[in-house]
Amino acid sequence: MADEIPKMLTVSELATYLRVHRSTVYRLLKSGELPGFKVGSDWRFSLAAVDEWRLRQSAAVPAPKPADAVQGEERGSRAVSEKRSR
Repeated sequence: MADEIPKMLTVSELATYLRVHRSTVYRLLKSGELPGFKVGSDWRFSLAAVDEWRLRQSAAVPAPKPADAVQGEERGSRAVSEKRSR
């Protein structure tokens, strides 16, 4: 359906969708991070715009380090602190 009306969410619906508290939604709005618009005094969010924003957020987060690299760093930092304490 090309003429389908885009899905719009309220603050409460968006908080439920993102599984965050309503205050988190307001904080993201205040910082300008979350795409939304006002209708009178109420915020509304396009589900498509929120999904695009969410995907950009996921792409911006660096991948976690492999377990071997983390263990090696811990060993290295312990060795340095042991040398300092001598």
